[in-house]
Amino acid sequence: MKTKLTITVDSELLPRAKRYARGRGVSLSSLIEDSLREMSSDESPSFSARWRGRFEAADTDDRLYRALAQKYL
Repeated sequence: MKTKLTITVDSELLPRAKRYARGRGVSLSSLIEDSLREMSSDESPSFSARWRGRFEAADTDDRLYRALAQKYL
């Protein structure tokens, strides 16, 4: 059963959110519902899974990197 929900969002965000939903072929309500469902699921990804692939490897030839590695590693 669906329940009506009233939310308040920034006036600049609403058109962007509608474009985002339209670009994915879903309604804004569906987009919000799916996001809430994902956020509240018991199977949320671990911290490492959320950040995996988001960082670049350090340049080991960098002078600052070598100094910090020597000090802390």
